Amino acid sequence: MSVTRIASYAGQRRGAVGLGLALISATAFGTSGSFGDALMSSGWTSGAVVTTRISLAALILTVPALWQLRGRWRALRSSFGVVALYGAVAVAGCQLFFFNAVQRLDVGVALLLEYMGIVLVVLWMWVRHRRRPRWLTLLGVAAAIGGLVLVLDPSGGLDAVGVIWGLLAGTGLAVYFVLSARQDDAVPPLVVAWGGMVVGSLTLGAFALVGALPVHAASSDVELFGQRMSWLVPVLGLSVVAAAIAYTAGVGAARLLGATVASFVGLTEVLFAVLFAALSVGQVPGVTQLIGGLVVLVGVALVRATEGAADDAPPVVDDVTPTKIAA
Repeated sequence: MSVTRIASYAGQRRGAVGLGLALISATAFGTSGSFGDALMSSGWTSGAVVTTRISLAALILTVPALWQLRGRWRALRSSFGVVALYGAVAVAGCQLFFFNAVQRLDVGVALLLEYMGIVLVVLWMWVRHRRRPRWLTLLGVAAAIGGLVLVLDPSGGLDAVGVIWGLLAGTGLAVYFVLSARQDDAVPPLVVAWGGMVVGSLTLGAFALVGALPVHAASSDVELFGQRMSWLVPVLGLSVVAAAIAYTAGVGAARLLGATVASFVGLTEVLFAVLFAALSVGQVPGVTQLIGGLVVLVGVALVRATEGAADDAPPVVDDVTPTKIAA
């Protein structure tokens, strides 16, 4: 077998493994809203849900993160400011805003609102760096906004406060994209995720201690998939499946596929989230919302495709290389 054929086979296998990891990551992330909704319906506050999720996930990722940090502690110290801002805003803030939205909106609607953060990134690059968006990017932005109008269905009486929380989550997602692009390559992505979770959990814990963040957890059973089960099931689902596994698989996918391709596959999170919400907590979107959701995904895909191509140009300080994220 020639060297060329061996290299081609290795490349195909690398792509297949990367695609599998990306789909695992998207599926795992898509479960977070439903697990959180089940807990909040049983008496948990959104603050308790988010603090528990990221604290347990940070604990789970501690060993692999410390293993990757061998000999790189100086790089982590030099990037502490970025990691701290990432943890406080892109991890703690974004997730808290998202689960506040889930308390008032369906999981799929809240997630689509969060994904509007990609539009904010385009606007940031335009205002901050005078990088005028391409026409296809503007078309994608228009499609995303138009689809969002269908999803929100103004005549349907959606909760305005929930919409605001969802858009704030989108702001947190935009901050995540910008900070991810600024992060020094000397710090492994898994370590950045772990550090962000540690900072985020400490931030939420501090707010809870001074009474600024209501934190209440209940030990009563929750309802999932039409069955009553222990509250430990969604807690483990949030921390192990929707955080530790999701982030780890996402990091592996980004390394094998590249950030742009991995982020495209990450769009399937919305579809998995809607499907999981329908199966687990009975949230079935209407036909208009489904159409609007597909239009939003098309718009976001256009934005990512054109902006991903622009990333091949010489980078600027705040340039954006989207990777997944986080709900």
